[in-house]
Amino acid sequence: MIDQRLIDFLDEKVTLYNRPDFIAEDPICIPHAFQKQQDIEIAGLFAATLAWGLRKTIINKCRELLAMMDNTPHDFVLNHSEDDLKPLLNFKHRTFNATDTLYFIAFLKHHYLRHESLETAFISPTGNTTKDALTHYHDYFFSLDFAPDRTKKHVSTPQRKSACKRINMFLRWMVRQDNLGVDFGIWNTLQPSQLICPLDVHVQRTALKLNLLSRTQSDWQAAEQLTQQLRLMDLKDPVKYDFALFGLGVIEKF
Repeated sequence: MIDQRLIDFLDEKVTLYNRPDFIAEDPICIPHAFQKQQDIEIAGLFAATLAWGLRKTIINKCRELLAMMDNTPHDFVLNHSEDDLKPLLNFKHRTFNATDTLYFIAFLKHHYLRHESLETAFISPTGNTTKDALTHYHDYFFSLDFAPDRTKKHVSTPQRKSACKRINMFLRWMVRQDNLGVDFGIWNTLQPSQLICPLDVHVQRTALKLNLLSRTQSDWQAAEQLTQQLRLMDLKDPVKYDFALFGLGVIEKF
């Protein structure tokens, strides 16, 4: 049982941070620069994948990368020439380098030549949980013959016990539907109730302080444990509390 006072407190924080003025200083501003669904998906995937380090740096690096794609990522993915790829050879963000970038582009081309939406990459034939979706996406992503081993550190999977923070954040962006202007809610196969809370160091620290989490390792089990507690507060939309936990940890230094 969770104290109603804690629920009320966190609901207030969700209202405070789940609003359009949150967008500008968060990596979610990257997909928000686009209108076309496929552009939103591709820009969102890169923004989530590159989301470690200072938020301002993440946003600048994402804008740099998308500018190399003429700010038309879907068209670029499908129709680029070899010459068009040359500027990408200079792209780097922390340990994400040109090898990783070029493989992401190759995978996305492979996918979008066969599918309208990136959503189908997360539809597992063996189960309908978020864990199933992430496991399937990882295996599918690395199914091309020339997949580089080094890129595996940039695409996490529950099978390696990772908390999968960045890809869970991407799913939150694509799946959550509340018409408040932050998350997009353009995918329908996974439901908001099935999402797993993105577990970064700030969210974890705040959750531990609020006794919503007891596990100190940052792994898939901890992400599931936290989400289970959040479902006790809102069964249909537990991951809305990501806004509260992240805002408390990063913005309020709780």
